[in-house]
Formats: sequence, C-alpha cells, structure tokens
Amino acid sequence: MLTTLDHVQLAMPAGSEEALRAYYGGALGMTEIAKPPSLAVRGGCWFRTGDVQLHLGVDPEFRPARKAHPGLRVTAIETFAERLLAHGAEVVWDEALPGHRRFFSKDPVGNRLEFLEPVE
Repeated sequence: MLTTLDHVQLAMPAGSEEALRAYYGGALGMTEIAKPPSLAVRGGCWFRTGDVQLHLGVDPEFRPARKAHPGLRVTAIETFAERLLAHGAEVVWDEALPGHRRFFSKDPVGNRLEFLEPVE
C-alpha cells in the first residue's frame, strides 16, 4: 500500500551543482540535505522543504524534462513568482487548471517545474 510520496528526482548534467544550489536553495528557499556517502560520489544534490524532497541526479545523457514536472504547492503565489523573477527565472502563468492559480518555470538546466496554489 502506498502511503505518501517520498521524493521527486530530476536529472541534471554533470558539474551543474552550484547553479542548481543557487536556484533550489536561493530562489526556491529549499534546504540542501546531505546525500548518503555511497550516493554522493555520483554527484548531484538533494533539497528539502517541509515534507517535500527534490533530488537532482547526474545523467550523462542529460536532457531536461520539458513536459514531465513536479507540481510544487506554494502560498502567496504572486510573491513567489516575483521572487523567482528577481532571481532571473522565467514565470509563465497558466489559467487552465480549475480551482488553482499556477505558473511554470524552469530550473537553470531547463527542467520544467509547476508552482500552484488552490483558489478558495
């Protein structure tokens, strides 16, 4: 029986850890968490906020996720979008999901991310 989602993993090219730390840690405000030593030798980086974990793993044949994406729930979505814009990230609003405000953005290596907030 499934009980919860443990983490989402996205791919990254080798050597892009610092740009991804600036984005996920700086722009998104997530906290980097240590990878187990047996996995740290592979490169990449892991992040957490609350119960949400996002792992970035090195893929030698990296291609950014352009359609597949994690959906990350936020509060104060307008302020969050402004924060991303201030960090140089694109924000593309989409009104197609009933009951939600949402936008899409990309991390520094081109992975697609969805940010959404339910509308009351």
